[in-house]
Amino acid sequence: MRARVRGRAGARAEVHVQAEVRVRRWEPPPAKRVLDLTLGSALLTLATPLLAAGAVALAARRPPGGVLAHSPRVGQDGHVFVLRSLRTRRLRLDLLSRLPYVVRGDLSLVGPEPLAPDDPRSGTDPAGTPASPGARHWRQELKPGLTGLAQIRSRSGMPWDEPALLDQHYAEHHGVRVDLAILASAVHAPLREATRGLARRGRARPGDTDRGKARLSDTDHRLSGYSTAEEVGSVGTD
Repeated sequence: MRARVRGRAGARAEVHVQAEVRVRRWEPPPAKRVLDLTLGSALLTLATPLLAAGAVALAARRPPGGVLAHSPRVGQDGHVFVLRSLRTRRLRLDLLSRLPYVVRGDLSLVGPEPLAPDDPRSGTDPAGTPASPGARHWRQELKPGLTGLAQIRSRSGMPWDEPALLDQHYAEHHGVRVDLAILASAVHAPLREATRGLARRGRARPGDTDRGKARLSDTDHRLSGYSTAEEVGSVGTD
């Protein structure tokens, strides 16, 4: 009887130890994943009515290939998944339609450009396996994103505009603060362009185009004190 009791007690103690080990092994998700999950879910909730309206408008036009575009992309650890997005660039609906992949974990809000498996920059072959055995490409270390450093710098006119170099720079220095700065810039630039466009339309009047062309004549670029009569006299003497 004592042996059985000891055996049962030992089994219970072992189960208790295993439970403690499981609890200790659990780790909270990284801050980047928390940002993707919370902000991505909020953006998806806000964008759902707009995405639904865009899908209905596209369905009414009956575009070839359907409302959604399907394309394989390489994710973290070389995982290949099919990316579906709306076939329109208006109001950036194509990017907003990818928010479910952020919530699910295939994409991140900020990261390198999602590449196709047959793209030589992805570091994988068309099947999704590493191109060189034993080598791990830096793109496989993190998830691709809806936007990234390369997309932001491409609009700024900076001389350093090589997308691969910018993506690699982000992979080496990424963090929550960097992600927030990139997201802020990604939102600010379209809003600024839209505001400027509305302001120009509000100030536009009939005949402004002709007057603008007149102001941009060659005389505007001549030195101060230049006289047209001198130019005419010099031509006449020749």
